[in-house]
Amino acid sequence: MTKFAVALALVASLALTASASAQQVQLLGEHRAWSSYSANDGTGPVCFAMTKPESVAPTPDGYTQAYIYVTKRPAENIATEFNLVAGFAFQPDSKATINVGGQVFNLFTQNDAAWLDDTGQSTALASAMRAGSSMVVEGVTAGGIKVTQSYSLSGATAAQQSIASGC
Repeated sequence: MTKFAVALALVASLALTASASAQQVQLLGEHRAWSSYSANDGTGPVCFAMTKPESVAPTPDGYTQAYIYVTKRPAENIATEFNLVAGFAFQPDSKATINVGGQVFNLFTQNDAAWLDDTGQSTALASAMRAGSSMVVEGVTAGGIKVTQSYSLSGATAAQQSIASGC
């Protein structure tokens, strides 16, 4: 699946109440390992930066594709919402972690997705991502296997700047 198709799917899921004809995703830019997009979810503009992992170990059974998103929703006063789509189902009621340059952030999980356990940490995580060179996500599959995903932060700063100015 292409980045654009995944971006379109994300925007569609953002606006279950908006009409399908209102869903237009526009590429704001390609920024090395990251891409940035804008759309309108019916309540106003939504911009997001996204990337996929450079490595996944071990690759869990049924693995699809993982993505990390940083989303800006001006109508909701959200500047840096972090979201992980893991590409596998997490163990129910489990936590995951993200490590950027030694700073560890806890994530709560649901099915194949994860978000910051403490949304007050979103600015700190966004800042760490801009300063770092890589990040590592660790989580446990529904089958009890610990999976490590490694992401490049090359282009993360430019992608975050792109969504800041695109919305």
